[in-house]
Amino acid sequence: MTVAHIKKGTHQKMQRSFDAFKNDLSKIRTGRAHAGLLDHLQVDYYGSNVPISQLANLILVDARTIGVQPWEKQMVALIEKTIRESDLGLNPATQGDLIRVPMPVLTEERRRELTRIVKSEGESAKVAMRNLRREANDQLKKMLKDRDISEDNERRAQDEVQKLTDKFVTEIEKFIQIKETEIMTV
Repeated sequence: MTVAHIKKGTHQKMQRSFDAFKNDLSKIRTGRAHAGLLDHLQVDYYGSNVPISQLANLILVDARTIGVQPWEKQMVALIEKTIRESDLGLNPATQGDLIRVPMPVLTEERRRELTRIVKSEGESAKVAMRNLRREANDQLKKMLKDRDISEDNERRAQDEVQKLTDKFVTEIEKFIQIKETEIMTV
């Protein structure tokens, strides 16, 4: 393994970790409707769990309402039940073959709770980045111990890994700020 492989692998792992963090935050409800809110919900479709997005069209009826239009008429009741029983606190209403999912107004207390959740998720993501940095530094130290690289090259590589870590931590902090602003906006 070379220094370039370690840096490239660390960058890829950090990028995947950051993408997972962004995906987790996108599921946090902000009071505005967006179709991605229902992406993680699974419906029992003939014995297998399938995401709602594979069983229906998800549309935005207006800024505070998601419309779910199943492709099969018999799936309307199942999809509505899945949305109602989810941990999102939503109360869908069926109108013919269209399920309307209105976003409830967030209270000030709930907004503050959501910002705490966002900060907690952010801290977890930062810890993950630091763990990846530590992993890369351990690999570099092993290479130095095995005399595969010089001390100068090891130090230079550690500095580059640190810069990479700093870059991703800064991105996480920016994303947290954006999400908090989004949540606290009434």
